[in-house]
Amino acid sequence: MSTQQAAIPLWPDQPPGALGQQPHDLPHITAYLPMVTPATGAALVICPGGGYGALAPHEGHDYALWLNGLGISCFVLQYRLGIHGYQHPWMLADVTRAMRMVRAGAAEWNIDPARIGLMGSSAGGHLAATLLTHFDAGDPASPDPIERVSSRPAVGILCYPVISMGELGHAGSRQNLLGENPAPELIRELSNEQQVSAETPSCFIWHTWEDQTVLVENSMAFATALRQQMVRFDLHIYQQGAHGLGLGDTVPFHAPHPWTHDLTFWLRGHGFVQG
Repeated sequence: MSTQQAAIPLWPDQPPGALGQQPHDLPHITAYLPMVTPATGAALVICPGGGYGALAPHEGHDYALWLNGLGISCFVLQYRLGIHGYQHPWMLADVTRAMRMVRAGAAEWNIDPARIGLMGSSAGGHLAATLLTHFDAGDPASPDPIERVSSRPAVGILCYPVISMGELGHAGSRQNLLGENPAPELIRELSNEQQVSAETPSCFIWHTWEDQTVLVENSMAFATALRQQMVRFDLHIYQQGAHGLGLGDTVPFHAPHPWTHDLTFWLRGHGFVQG
C-alpha cells in the first residue's frame, strides 16, 4: 500500500537550461510514500528508462509501488529528454537536483538523509550510474539551501543499464544524450565504467544474457570497474529475459522476477529493509 503525491517541480522557477514552459521542460519528482507500518525510513530516487527519448512507467511507477511494499519511500524522477531538444548536462542536472531535494526534505518525508539511494533502468540506469560517478558534496556558499546538500546516493541499483557511451553502449541513448558527433572527451566522461572511483557507492546490478538491446557487457564492465576500486557490489546475470523486463509482473505483484528477491536481500544488508 502506498500514497502517491502530486508532482513537485525540481526548481521553483524556470529550470536552468529550460527551452520552454511545456510539461516536458519542467523536470519534477513524484513521491510515493509507503503506508505499511513501520516504514523503514529509507528512500530511493528512481530514474525510468526509455533511451533518453521517453520515460517508461513500469520502470518508475511500478517500481515505486513494489518498493513501497517493503517500507521504502520512493521518488520517481521525470527528467528532460533528447526528443525535446535536451542533451547533457541537463539530464545529470535533473537527477542531481532530485537527489539534493529529497535529502534536503528528509524531515518532511520522515526519511533518513543517510539512507537515500538511486535506482535506474536502461538509459535511466545510465543516468543513475552517471550520478553515482559524478556526485558532489554540495555548494556551502549557495543561497539555495537545496544546493548546499550532497548529491551522493547511499547506494545504487542498476537494472539492465546502459553504462558506456562507446562501442558497448546503446546508439539511440548516446545520440539522444550527446548528439550526432560527440567529442571523444565527452564520450569518455559519460562512459561510466571509466569514471568509477573508490568513493562510488555500493551497487546492485542486474541484467539478462538474452538482452539484445543493451548488451550485458555494460553491467559486467561496471562491475569490473567497481571491483578494481574495491567498491562492494552484487551482480546478477539471468539467462532469460528481454530488455525492458522491469518487475516481470503487474499490480498486485504476485510473481515478480527473481531479481526482486535478490534485491530485497541486498537492501536488507544495507539497512533499507527491516526484518
